[in-house]
Amino acid sequence: MGFVITLLALLHGFLVPDRKLDGPQAGGLEETMLDSGTFSRPTTLQLGRSWSDQQPAPRLAMATFFSKGVSKSTANYSRVVVIPKMKEDDVSWIAEELPKLDLAIYIADDPTTLMHPPKNKGHEVMVYLSYLIDNYERLPDVVIFMHSHRWTHHNNNLFGFDAAQMINALNNAHVIRQGYVNMRCQWSPGCPEWLRPSAMQDTLSRQEERVLERCWKELFPFDPLPSYLSQPCCAQFALSRDRIVSIPQSRYIYYRDWILRTPLSDYISGRIWEYSWQFLFTGNAMHCPLEHVCYCDGFGICFGGKTLYQEYIDLSHKRDDLDAEIRRGNQTYFIDGNNGSASESGDDQYAAIHAQRWAQLNMQFEEMEHELSGRREKAQQRGADPRLRAEECGRRWREGDGF
Repeated sequence: MGFVITLLALLHGFLVPDRKLDGPQAGGLEETMLDSGTFSRPTTLQLGRSWSDQQPAPRLAMATFFSKGVSKSTANYSRVVVIPKMKEDDVSWIAEELPKLDLAIYIADDPTTLMHPPKNKGHEVMVYLSYLIDNYERLPDVVIFMHSHRWTHHNNNLFGFDAAQMINALNNAHVIRQGYVNMRCQWSPGCPEWLRPSAMQDTLSRQEERVLERCWKELFPFDPLPSYLSQPCCAQFALSRDRIVSIPQSRYIYYRDWILRTPLSDYISGRIWEYSWQFLFTGNAMHCPLEHVCYCDGFGICFGGKTLYQEYIDLSHKRDDLDAEIRRGNQTYFIDGNNGSASESGDDQYAAIHAQRWAQLNMQFEEMEHELSGRREKAQQRGADPRLRAEECGRRWREGDGF
């Protein structure tokens, strides 16, 4: 009898009717990204037939979601940033750079604090799910899930890898429209095809592939296993309240229980979820928004289209290569900054040639930096115009729309 009750409770968590939301908003996910297609779900469960016999196959990971639309004043949206941290992590940058920001900081390894998850496992997953469970009935309009480090390689490079700039620039209206927004725009690593459940050998960067098929059956038992999972790394994203509550709270509890009970390590269980969030909140195994659209509509940096954005990226790569060449030269030679003379533990003439070459490279580097800075400034000016943002991203725009 106890088993039957448990089974019915689990099914209820997956099959509870969706909350009915208002009509759809034009210019959705499908217009600006590569994805694995949309899906339909049966409105009733046909108890007389097995799940595998029902057509079309039920896709119950994400409840039906429709945006309620965007108000004309984005300043009125409430937002909270959720951050998991360890006791030793320094998050003073948040108060310094974002003093008016509402925060939910969970200390993962200190159960004596007011805000802590049930267990320090699954990396950020445990904290993210705990916030959704704890605050399901009192959510703000926008919830941003971020890591505790201000500067890190997986932040957007157009913001100097600075989390504070990313949070400040994030367009609330974009989150309201889309429901789920990955905070990283660069595809690599993670897009266009990343985790493959069929992989038979471990790779250092994708150790979770070998167990993905088993985990999928446990996490999404009614959904067919995708041929791949992909989105830009690294588990930093924003959600609208409507998107969150389109999924029953019991489902979030189920997923957190999975993290608590799985024998998988902290690292592997967290990695499984890093490339599963997009499936949960969009229903797509592949969620790879075009980079220039992500920057433009998501953060207000609009270069004028894919071609001009790619020109900027190509120039930045040349700048980075030049910087690397200068650094390699500096490891071998010492340049006296006072008088411009050069010295080496060898031939003075060769050292002088290097000094001249070093000066030329630095001049080229400064020119590239100036060019890149100018293009970024123009892109930010363009992104401040709501009409131009909509035009670049393929969205409908009407006079008076201020988002």
